[in-house]
Amino acid sequence: MASKRIAVVTGGNKGIGLEICRQLANEVVVVLTARDEKRGVDAVAKLHSSGLPDVVFHQLDVTDPASIASLANFIDARFGKLDILVNNAGVSGTIFDEESIWSLNLSKKEVIDENTNQSKKFATQTFEGAQKCLETNYYGAKHVIQALLPLLLKSTSPKIVNVSSKLGQLQNVHGESARKILSDLDGLREEMVDEVVSEYLKDAKDDELLEKKGWSSNVSGYIVSKAALNAYTRILAKEFPSISANAVSPGFVSTDMSCFKGTSTVEEGATGPVRLALISDAGPTGQYFWTTEKSTF
Repeated sequence: MASKRIAVVTGGNKGIGLEICRQLANEVVVVLTARDEKRGVDAVAKLHSSGLPDVVFHQLDVTDPASIASLANFIDARFGKLDILVNNAGVSGTIFDEESIWSLNLSKKEVIDENTNQSKKFATQTFEGAQKCLETNYYGAKHVIQALLPLLLKSTSPKIVNVSSKLGQLQNVHGESARKILSDLDGLREEMVDEVVSEYLKDAKDDELLEKKGWSSNVSGYIVSKAALNAYTRILAKEFPSISANAVSPGFVSTDMSCFKGTSTVEEGATGPVRLALISDAGPTGQYFWTTEKSTF
């Protein structure tokens, strides 16, 4: 067990995260993390019963600095290093009218398309929802990375996989200033990404101001969170060349986040993140993938 690589998966108790843990556990020791302790323990028990003993649980709330520090201390004391970090924990930040979506047989893609009338009718975003989305999807992932970096740097083959979304691609960032900043591949710095997020949150308090600046009012928090995560992935890869750091969209997967309207299974959705987690040292870094294919940021 000591000779195996060690992986941490955030948001590992259900959906894509649980399936990532399942697939990784065939190759490495997995630390499955979840905000809810009971759900996390139950998920580990489920994996153990399916013949995957090399899975352990540790509680993690990615928005809580004390919880993140506790995980880092646990990894250090138990393993002394970390080889793989998969940042999967995330929230949509949008409230979906699931009953209407199902009764009208709409796909979630139709609902989140800002060019349709259905977008605002069946999907809404509050400022609090947008704020939680950024705190979890961007700042949460970033703070977990920063806390675990010293342990990753002790690995001979460290990997960071940030689970992103197609919505986070620059073509979907409609705020002109934000898109210009995030598109600067050479000059991009962490504080610039943070500034984009801060400015967006100021605007998010007013739907009219959001739309005036080019943002959709109901899914923009999610878009910004994933675009910022993609940008931070590029920064990481440049700053730490010994670490393979990539972002990946798992595709439109059938989970609770997609109201179970996705077109891919969790097994298919986990394939891309797992592939990047186990990729060879000569593999890519600072890239964005759509499932298993390299794509553009």
